[in-house]
Amino acid sequence: MAISSSILFCYLLFSLISNVASSFMYSDDRRDVLFPQILKEEAVTRLDELGKVSDANGYLQRTFMSPASVRAGNLIRQWMEDAGLRTWVDHMGNVHGRVEGLNASAQALLIGSHLDTVVDAGIFDGSLGIITAISALKVLKSTGKLGKLKRPVEVIAFSDEEGVRFQSTFLGSAALAGVLPVSALRVSDKSGVTVLDALRENSIDIAEESLLQLKYDPASVWGYIEVHIEQGPVLEWVGFPLGVVQGIAGQTRLKVTVRGSQGHAGTVPMSMRQDPMTAAAELIVLLERLCKHPKDFLSYDGRSNGSTLESLSSSLVCTVGEISSWPSASNVIPGEVTFTVDLRAIDDAGRETVLYELSNQLYQICEKRSVSCIVERKHDANAVMCDADLSSQLKSASYAALKRMTGETQHEIPVIMSGAGHDAMAMSHLTKVGMLFVRCRGGISHSPAEHVLDDDVWAAGLAVLAFLETHV
Repeated sequence: MAISSSILFCYLLFSLISNVASSFMYSDDRRDVLFPQILKEEAVTRLDELGKVSDANGYLQRTFMSPASVRAGNLIRQWMEDAGLRTWVDHMGNVHGRVEGLNASAQALLIGSHLDTVVDAGIFDGSLGIITAISALKVLKSTGKLGKLKRPVEVIAFSDEEGVRFQSTFLGSAALAGVLPVSALRVSDKSGVTVLDALRENSIDIAEESLLQLKYDPASVWGYIEVHIEQGPVLEWVGFPLGVVQGIAGQTRLKVTVRGSQGHAGTVPMSMRQDPMTAAAELIVLLERLCKHPKDFLSYDGRSNGSTLESLSSSLVCTVGEISSWPSASNVIPGEVTFTVDLRAIDDAGRETVLYELSNQLYQICEKRSVSCIVERKHDANAVMCDADLSSQLKSASYAALKRMTGETQHEIPVIMSGAGHDAMAMSHLTKVGMLFVRCRGGISHSPAEHVLDDDVWAAGLAVLAFLETHV
């Protein structure tokens, strides 16, 4: 009896140890399938490393062809080569990494985002899309599948999306899409340096002819996808790490110059002033009222209808992000004030209606105040709808990625609109586009407080990997 009890005890103990061992073995296998070393740990480390490459001390800033931008491009190029990609830098400073797969003549999938940043930026905007793409391809290299892709895949780190230095967004992606005008090469920054100068300072000798040659042949491209932080609160609110983008809002950027009569702050009576600063202040408040309450300003006429007004009420946003005055002295009534306007809406017709009404109201205020006003349209981009098939494929890839991570079938992947502009807007002129959003804490972006969970970086990389494994 004692012997039987001992045998039974040993059997139960052996079974328990076997089950525990099997459990750990399953966990290890599952981790191998999830590739955490590449898609999570290494990706997060690289995001941190890239976030330290800055032109400023104490905060992140990388603008088009700045020294830090060039260093960041070199670093990204190294990581592309580490993933098994052939690399080069084109005449607009875009960094490319490409693998030909089984059929080099097949249409290529392009994956990209931007390496430039705003002033005092976060480390994820733009960089996340580049790093997740490189990481997914590195996984394929490590598993021996990189050369077995059915079509070429090219990762592109675009040189300019934010438009901080030259106030002209999408310099990098618009050149490849063939929609960047030759005149863009002659645009100058605040120091008088032109785009052409900035490129030549970095040993990139570009001429008008070579700019035109940058355009990709649409017949050679299968599609474009982009991974990007949401820059909004929706995914965090619904509790999902990933969301598929349905479309991107159209955008207009204006530069408004108000000129008045410069004078002494202590000697010119208030009733006799032609003050461009107070005029600019009234114009800015008008803009806020118009964009908060478009229905109070726009009527149901040939320019707007009920659906347009409804769309504007939910999607219209307007921002004055920069203002300057001359001569900018505390004891001088300014002679000139300049400010920027950033206006966005999902409905292009509605956006034009708002701009028309803003222009009318603006000139009335300037006339009333006896100042002159000049409005320059610096940038226009129509709203872009993402390709339905690409969006469906990205949704399936997101399902697959989250199921791999959690072992459970997920609920419906959110489908959301983007109020921010992206390189996908420019690339839509070349090919079909799709976008995947990644949750960011508090919806905060364009700020050092910008944050993405390590596991969400992981989920994004897995989704790109699943997309490549299934559709490319």
